[in-house]
Amino acid sequence: MESIGEILKKRGDIKQQFDGLVAETLAHPEVKAFIAEHKLSTDEIQRSYSKFYEYVKAKAAFDAGEDSATSGYEPKLVMNQGYADVSYKTTAELAALQENQSQRRRVQVIGLPKTMKDVRWKDVLLDDKSRIEVYQAISNFIAEPKTEKGLYVYGDFGTGKSYMMAAMATELAKKGITTTLIHYPTFVLGNNFDTVIERAEEVKRAEVLVLDDIGGETNNAWIRDSILQVILQHRMQEDLPTFFTSNLSMEDLTQHLAETKRQEDIWPAQRVMERIKYLARELRLEGGNRRHG
Repeated sequence: MESIGEILKKRGDIKQQFDGLVAETLAHPEVKAFIAEHKLSTDEIQRSYSKFYEYVKAKAAFDAGEDSATSGYEPKLVMNQGYADVSYKTTAELAALQENQSQRRRVQVIGLPKTMKDVRWKDVLLDDKSRIEVYQAISNFIAEPKTEKGLYVYGDFGTGKSYMMAAMATELAKKGITTTLIHYPTFVLGNNFDTVIERAEEVKRAEVLVLDDIGGETNNAWIRDSILQVILQHRMQEDLPTFFTSNLSMEDLTQHLAETKRQEDIWPAQRVMERIKYLARELRLEGGNRRHG
């Protein structure tokens, strides 16, 4: 934005132009009201010319909705050690946009569609009474995330397990809590050895963690013992909220984790399951496939 001095340099009759510009600026209704409210002296008014001019130009741009460096900020006249100054206040619209962006950053998705960031709790369907127990358990966690235990939600394909977890994440984001939702099969099988190890170190520290579709991966001893076990051990030690979704019950997941190239690894699988059971309460989510209807 050009200052009064910069404008005057471009004009011929400096004194006449200056007087006209000052008169025009001081005639602005809000400038006049500000001067009257604060009972500014002639000296204070003179020292405030440039700020009054800045305000008038910025207010005109704001009212017109013009794009500028201060878009989204409403100019306000304030007193600053004996002269007028301009303060820029965030508008309600910009504040809402910034909060929405901040909330979306608190929902972190890995291997899942970005649209999961937009799922809302009010959109979760309760058209089947058998779904109420899971719904209520998640609601309890949203209300008291520091005291409620995580959940192991299992059920048939397409019943809305991941959807409910995403809805939970958006509600937690409103409270300033970050949730990391991971499609577990993609996470462990879609990266090379070094990448999985590195990302597992990050994931294990997540504020709230959702391991989605656990049991859907092709299991092997290294993934189970060097990735999953490491993540769960840390979260158990630090008592960090952890959620799981699966098509398998805990009993069936135990068998899945035991089946490796070494055939039956029951004891290592049970060791992993002990940690899952410590972190989460098992609940079944009923209902038909909601992805095609």
